[in-house]
Amino acid sequence: KIEGWTPMGNEQKSGLVADWERLERIFIRPEDEECRKTLVKYMEQILFGLHDFLENHVGVTEAISLKELTENYQNTLINPNPEKKLADVISDIINQIAPRAVNVASPYFVGHMTAALPFFMVHLKAIVAALNQNVIKLETSKVLSVLEKQVLAKMHRLIFKKGEAFYSEYVQRADTSLGSFTTGGTTANITALWVARSRFFTSVRGFASVEDDGLLAAMEAHGLRRMVILASRRAHYSLKKSGGILGIGRNNVIPVDVDGRQRVDVKEMADLIKGFKKEGTGVLAVVGIAGATETGTVDPLDDLADLCSEHGIHFHVDAAWGGPVLLSRKYAHLLKGIERADSVTMDGHKQLYMPMTCGMVYFRNPRAMDSIACHSNYVNRQGSVDLGIKSLEGSREANSLILDSALKIMGRRGYALMIDHGIDTAKGFAREIQQRDMFQLITEPVLNILTYRMVPKNLQAKLKTAGPEEMRDLNDHIDSLNIHVQRCQREAGKSFVSRTRIRMRPGEFVVVLRVVLMNIMTDLSVLKDILDEQEAIFKTFPD
Repeated sequence: KIEGWTPMGNEQKSGLVADWERLERIFIRPEDEECRKTLVKYMEQILFGLHDFLENHVGVTEAISLKELTENYQNTLINPNPEKKLADVISDIINQIAPRAVNVASPYFVGHMTAALPFFMVHLKAIVAALNQNVIKLETSKVLSVLEKQVLAKMHRLIFKKGEAFYSEYVQRADTSLGSFTTGGTTANITALWVARSRFFTSVRGFASVEDDGLLAAMEAHGLRRMVILASRRAHYSLKKSGGILGIGRNNVIPVDVDGRQRVDVKEMADLIKGFKKEGTGVLAVVGIAGATETGTVDPLDDLADLCSEHGIHFHVDAAWGGPVLLSRKYAHLLKGIERADSVTMDGHKQLYMPMTCGMVYFRNPRAMDSIACHSNYVNRQGSVDLGIKSLEGSREANSLILDSALKIMGRRGYALMIDHGIDTAKGFAREIQQRDMFQLITEPVLNILTYRMVPKNLQAKLKTAGPEEMRDLNDHIDSLNIHVQRCQREAGKSFVSRTRIRMRPGEFVVVLRVVLMNIMTDLSVLKDILDEQEAIFKTFPD
């Protein structure tokens, strides 16, 4: 008897035993004909009818509370012998897990940034998993490391627009890096600011580098007591994480006010920089946003580039959301100035429609990542060409193969069609909201995200004449209404929008509904249905 183990349910009834004969059998091929039939039944649907499969199997049950769900997941013991055959496990996933997951591919799921995948992405992901290449090192990836450098160069060229001679020199150069794949936008932002920090602290007498000597020694060597990162109030929360991880402190990631269009106030940014420099505080980086998470807005990147150039500050652009807009001939101009950044973040699993998890970070200077190079005797040795020398993560899958294949399958125009559809649909939805008496548009779409709130017509009239105290009371009531509408709609399971809080005026934050339009199957008829449902829910709200 194993200490702390009590025989339970399936383990006692399965009759399965873990031995070498069974292990060898299941390691190499399906256990039996029954297993093969089950795999073929479901995998054929997933591989060749993905969206029909999701519609039929995912998120189709009645709403179930989180409390009810957790009650079914209490057992914490790992059984000594197998509980089930593969065929039964697959069937359980389809019948028990999938219906209680979220169908993020539904055209009515317009609340978050998780993409509806083109069906071929599942094929590519399966191939990447089957190859199981680890691009930390050439010895465990070979051609995939070479391919990753090529794909990075393609995307770098899209962003920074250097000439043919530049990319001929750097596309496969072993001692330089144009960027790196990461697990997501958060790690990409952290990597960019990590590089910025390492390059900020140049070598001086008695001090080699912040990587070798640490932040305290770096601050002392450069005569600093404080360092800050400046970014819009609309910036992603990963920047706060960066402050903690890099040792400068979350409170030193300074939020800068936005203008009436939710773009960072460049004048305030300039005043802050001058003030910090005057008091002897180091400004590590300025972050511009190309597609804010909450509002989709784009900061004035050219103006920020001018400011950073004037003061010699690292300019990072968080384009995790908006970066792929560069593929659109119609809307690429919205990101004007991004090519002047020192570093740029982009997410593959957002508007490049790749599976989780894929982020990317790019550097204008091919030598920028030299400052974070790290070696080991057993892997990433000195003088090697291993990609892991200059990446935050160690082991990584070959996501570059998925992106490379997708670019070949879709082409720039294919991606542009999807991006243009999202922005055009957002503009149409904004007009629809403005035409309805029950709704108020809060942030107009720049890209394909917008916010709005439900405000009954009688309350709209009161808001126009209300004093400060009455205004607070009215907004509290309207907040409660919008929370009620959003929750009821989510729990009904037919459609989903998210919600957040937006600052309308100094000291005044209101609850708003947030819509993200990136599914090519989402059109104005779907969005009208969503508004109709919200109007119906309003009738259930207690006065």
